[in-house]
Amino acid sequence: MIFLWVAIAYLVILMTISVSKSFLVKGQEDFMVAGRSVPTARLVGTLLCTWMGSGSLLAGAGLAARVGFSELWMAAGAWTGIIVVFFLAARVRRIAKFTVPDILEMRYNKWARILGTIVIVIAYTTIAGYQFRAGGFVLNLVAGMPEWQGVLLTAGFMVVFTAFAGMMSIVAVDIINGALITVAVLLAVPLVFINIGGVEHLTATLDPSHFTVFGSNNFFWAMGIFLPSFFLLMGDSNIYQRIFSAKNEKSAKSAVLWWVIGTIIVETALASLAIFAFSHFNSLPSVSEMFLSIADSERIILHTARYSTEVGIPLWGGLLLLCASIAIITSTGNSFLLTPSTNLTRDIYQRFINPDASIKFIVTFQRIMILLLGILAYLLLTQFTTILAMALTAYTMVGAGLTPALMATFLWKRVTVAGGVASIATGMGLTLLITLINSIMTHHTGSPMLDEQYIILPAASASILVLILVSLATPPDPKEKWKEFITRDASLADAMKEAETIAKAQGDK
Repeated sequence: MIFLWVAIAYLVILMTISVSKSFLVKGQEDFMVAGRSVPTARLVGTLLCTWMGSGSLLAGAGLAARVGFSELWMAAGAWTGIIVVFFLAARVRRIAKFTVPDILEMRYNKWARILGTIVIVIAYTTIAGYQFRAGGFVLNLVAGMPEWQGVLLTAGFMVVFTAFAGMMSIVAVDIINGALITVAVLLAVPLVFINIGGVEHLTATLDPSHFTVFGSNNFFWAMGIFLPSFFLLMGDSNIYQRIFSAKNEKSAKSAVLWWVIGTIIVETALASLAIFAFSHFNSLPSVSEMFLSIADSERIILHTARYSTEVGIPLWGGLLLLCASIAIITSTGNSFLLTPSTNLTRDIYQRFINPDASIKFIVTFQRIMILLLGILAYLLLTQFTTILAMALTAYTMVGAGLTPALMATFLWKRVTVAGGVASIATGMGLTLLITLINSIMTHHTGSPMLDEQYIILPAASASILVLILVSLATPPDPKEKWKEFITRDASLADAMKEAETIAKAQGDK
């Protein structure tokens, strides 16, 4: 019962913060990008919490339990993507838009904005949906509540929390959530490792493949889990929306640097914790079959929190790990409701339907969109059997549909309007087509045409190929279209200019 009361208390604290922040919301800039005044520490916290969702807590941990440390290929895709974003962060903040589709229209045209919005809404509501499912897992574990009821309660909480203050509430609680996640996971790993018997127990209970680079799979499999997270991270609208929220370019770059360090540490610790706990529970006769399936293995971290004393974690540590799990689930769910609601409000309603809408009405409209997207997310989660399948499909939608065209805006001046629009349409269309065929074949034959982790290979390849071929086949865009995206970071340019001035002065002497 104490686990239930602690969970309720933590959620009450989060909701209280959100309600209090709602009184500070004066307009859409506050609601969408927290007034563009987020300092480095808070930005690091919200970046970490946004990425560390149920994809890491459940899908990633479940995969680690089943295949071992080779699961880190999935995490490494994100780490590599963050490094790319680091070199773009200052430019992104300097542009200072509200959404990724803002950038797409600025570099391409209105059709790029519309298609980009469709991609984000489909992918992000899918991701929000599996945060709802994760919440159902937690409530089932701590209160014995039927999962479907837990899913509905989780969805209701996330919708209300997000609707109160938007980005202002999210960045306010994410510094707390980020610290809690880091402390809880880093404390749990050594405690479990020592209690279960260390390396001797691990090697005696786990298949040797758990400790190899590719596990029992191969390089092709590794790329199948590396590329979805890699492409998603570089095109993740949540990340760009947070960079837009930074108080300046320097804060944006510093936050991304600390974010990649924190993500590497925490995701590696989560995978290790899942493997260590699986080693223990799988060796017990009473539960030896519990975590072998994909759906069941995804609960390994939650099970460890609930039965923490069995793996050497004191009760307070288990409660801390439970709260960290709640923090991971809620922070990501809130973010993946806010971003698509921002897109629908800013990129569709305000841009095409009612550009003269008042600031007050825009905030109200976005709150309504958050509610509708919550309902859509709930409906989408019923179409998938596991969180891993939902995660990989959503990652691919963004990675193939959005990332190539978005990265080209910053990295390739020769990309054209036609090339960018065609790339988005191709990546999105092919992902939807393969997913639909998979659904039909699974229903009739019991197996898909192509596993979710491999859809990124044809979809992203086709998107990139179309981007290049169509751009080269069409006339170059004028300099005005690309100069703001390709220009070097202001800080670097200023430093080089100052150095040239000093050198010239010394030469004159």
